[in-house]
Amino acid sequence: MPARHDLVTDPVIRADLLLARRGTAFFSRQLGALSAADLLEPSAVPGWSRAHVVAHVGYHARALAQLLEEVRTGRPVAEEEAVAAPAERVAYGATLPPAALRHLHAHAAVHLSVEWRDLPPERWVATGSLDGRDTRVADTPWRRAREVWLGAVDLAAGATVRDVPDAVTRREPVPAR
Repeated sequence: MPARHDLVTDPVIRADLLLARRGTAFFSRQLGALSAADLLEPSAVPGWSRAHVVAHVGYHARALAQLLEEVRTGRPVAEEEAVAAPAERVAYGATLPPAALRHLHAHAAVHLSVEWRDLPPERWVATGSLDGRDTRVADTPWRRAREVWLGAVDLAAGATVRDVPDAVTRREPVPAR
C-alpha cells in the first residue's frame, strides 16, 4: 500500500527531500510566469531556449523517478526508446508545444515525489543506473534539489543565484550565471 508520508527516516535525506520539493515549487512558479512565447526566448544557458531548460528539468525528474522505481520494484523500467541520450531528449523536448512541456515538468515532478515517498528505508542505500552511471539512491534528492534551483535561475525569468538557498550554494559551488 502506498505511503501518505515519506518512509525514509535519515535526517539528511529528509532535509534534501524538502530542499528538492521547495526547489520544484520555486521552479514551477518561475515557469508559471512565462507565456508560450516566452518559452521560445533564450535562457541563461548558452544555445538553449527556456523550453530547453524546462525539457531538461522535466526529463531529469523522469530519469530519477525511473531509477527509483527500478530500485523499489526490483524490475527494470523501459526507457523511452525514441530518444534515449540526454542531449537528444532535451533537444526533442524543446520542440514540444508549451502545454506539453508544462505537463512534462509537472507530471515528472509528481512521479518523482511519489517514488521518493514510497521507497522503503532499507532501499535508500541501493545504487541504480542513471544515464549509464551508477547513482546512489540516497543522493537523488540532493541532485534534484540542485537541478531545480539552478534550473529556475537558468530560465532567466527573474530568479537569480541570490534566490537559491544557502543549503544549495554552500554544499556545491554554483556556476556564475
